[in-house]
Amino acid sequence: MPYIMPGFALAKAAADVYEANPDVEGLLLLQHGHFAFGDTAKQSYDRIVEHTNMAAAAMGLNAPTDIAARDYDAVPDAVMDLRGALARGSGRDAASMPILDVRADRSILEFLQRGDLADLSTRGVASPDHVIRIKGRPLHLPRSVWQQGVTAINDAIASFQQDYKTYFDREAARSPHPKTMLSSLPSLVWMEGVGVIGVGVNATAASIAADIGVQNVRVRAVGEDQGGFHPVNEADLFDLEYWSLEQAKLGRSKPPVMTGKVVMVTGAAGAIGRAIAETFAKAGAQMVLVDRPGTELQDVANTVSKNALAVEMDITEDGAAERAVMAAISRFGGVDILISNAGAAQTGSLLELNDQQLAAAYDLNFFAPYRFARAVAHCLCQQGQGGQLLFNISKQSVNPGRNFGAYGLPKSSTLFLMRQLALELGGDHIRVNGVNADRIRSGIVTDEFIASRAETRGVDEAAYMSGNLLKQEVEPAHVAEAFLMLAQMQRTTGHVVTVDGGNVEASLR
Repeated sequence: MPYIMPGFALAKAAADVYEANPDVEGLLLLQHGHFAFGDTAKQSYDRIVEHTNMAAAAMGLNAPTDIAARDYDAVPDAVMDLRGALARGSGRDAASMPILDVRADRSILEFLQRGDLADLSTRGVASPDHVIRIKGRPLHLPRSVWQQGVTAINDAIASFQQDYKTYFDREAARSPHPKTMLSSLPSLVWMEGVGVIGVGVNATAASIAADIGVQNVRVRAVGEDQGGFHPVNEADLFDLEYWSLEQAKLGRSKPPVMTGKVVMVTGAAGAIGRAIAETFAKAGAQMVLVDRPGTELQDVANTVSKNALAVEMDITEDGAAERAVMAAISRFGGVDILISNAGAAQTGSLLELNDQQLAAAYDLNFFAPYRFARAVAHCLCQQGQGGQLLFNISKQSVNPGRNFGAYGLPKSSTLFLMRQLALELGGDHIRVNGVNADRIRSGIVTDEFIASRAETRGVDEAAYMSGNLLKQEVEPAHVAEAFLMLAQMQRTTGHVVTVDGGNVEASLR
């Protein structure tokens, strides 16, 4: 059958076909898709599979499309340039960053080297309804363009946006009803030498765009090579993209406050780290969770969000920070907020500790946070849209505790690091802040530790944990809420928020 826009008219046409010939097995709607009929849902489904396999065999397709293709170890810095350029093209500030999903394998990279790629990029989509997710065409970025740097990428995006506005004005003029133009930014990018990149307001939208984009690559290649890829025309695409039901949805919901933010949390499998991850994920952030192997990090990620990325590593190892950042870029296109939360307390009198013990305490509690801050700051500068570095510092940085010198010394260094980075990165609109928490049930503050300290002080465990001005125990969720608050404070940097229920000795003076 010739193309009919999905809806009642198509349903009626399909019914007419079946009623005219009850023995018919299926229907091919030209330039759209394939329907199968059957006496049961299973028979109809089995026929879809059978017909599809027949078509695949006729075209020499002997393997399925690898929709989730991520056959790469790293992506170039130009992907961060692209993410920042897309954010600037939105006309909004850095409060809303796009999420990118990079897909690549040999077949995708070979497709992106075709000589007719510029022409194929303007032809439309494999199935008209795809226009809702990936627009009528992708942004084509030849290697010769993106290798010139961010200015060339900015120009390519601006040109795409102007073309989209021209298309909208041309097609909206024939509509009997007023239309509201959607975002003029691309939802799919063909980046030569890199891959097919889905673009979305969150990881789910970016993943769907990438999935459809990979499938479209194969459909275009096979179709063009076996007689020509000829999808529906511009007018039909516009009618579906600007379908009245889709237009009615615009402006109906407000996105969560952290939508578009990629947040990396170290020490994410611990009590505080997990609370931070859950709090930011509920606020709409895309999470990159980092912790040591053997901490059941993947289980934490699965609980936090279906899109959360788990990166298992020893953060004190050389190159760990750069590997974690690259994992975030490969999965989401970049990083916006680092929450440096990992840490552990080496106890004992300073006179009793050896050099190796003190050095190990510094590696985990100062040098690892410094290296992660440095790696993430490079990413933020590349994106050019600001961002934030957040540190879980500790009241030990200003209020020494007996036998906690090996913990307090690197934490006081981290406090200075926070302030120094705030000074150095302010010009790049990168905010740097911290949280000083105290007496949280996590890490060294185990049930045994609490019982011992309570006994030493002659109080019960509940009284020990609520030994502050408010006389209330401070929980991991309270620390997480402080980090979320700081993440939303657009004009605050070099600041420390105390989350300790009130501890006069640890007050910042």
